[in-house]
Amino acid sequence: MIDYRSIQVLEINREFFRYFIRRQVVEDCWRRIDGEWVIQKDPFIDEWSEKDYQLLITCLKNTIETGGIVYGAFQDGMCKGFTSVEAKPFGSRKQYLDLSCIHVSEDLRGNGVGTVLFKMACNWAKGKGAEKLYISAHSAVETQAFYHAKGCVEAEEYNEAHVKQEPFDCQMEYRL
Repeated sequence: MIDYRSIQVLEINREFFRYFIRRQVVEDCWRRIDGEWVIQKDPFIDEWSEKDYQLLITCLKNTIETGGIVYGAFQDGMCKGFTSVEAKPFGSRKQYLDLSCIHVSEDLRGNGVGTVLFKMACNWAKGKGAEKLYISAHSAVETQAFYHAKGCVEAEEYNEAHVKQEPFDCQMEYRL
């Protein structure tokens, strides 16, 4: 059974992610070429380094400390998934809140954990008055299939900071 709940700042440390497996074998990715979205071969394995975990810890703590939310999915008390939403609205009409993270441990993917976390993030953002959730999403075909199944579409307005940080990500939105 999976338990879902908000995560507190003091919980977030390296030990918190001890049983979280961030590994994704990627074969094909979506790429925008000459204004069209196409699937291209781009095989790699996406795994987090210790440096990546330290950055994640800093970012998640900052999310909470600046008024955002972090939710977790726990199996037998171990973190197996999490999502975060930033509190600061942006966009031409301040219509977006940023879904800054959503990750499910490799051993639990495909079991609906991501869907529950996504719904929790959406409900929180809607409760804060957002019109849309903004997602700078991994371009892997499987990741894009997850977002498309939820009803996400290409963002009307791109967040340039996200584009600069992750130029291969797909900039998406979800209407709340």
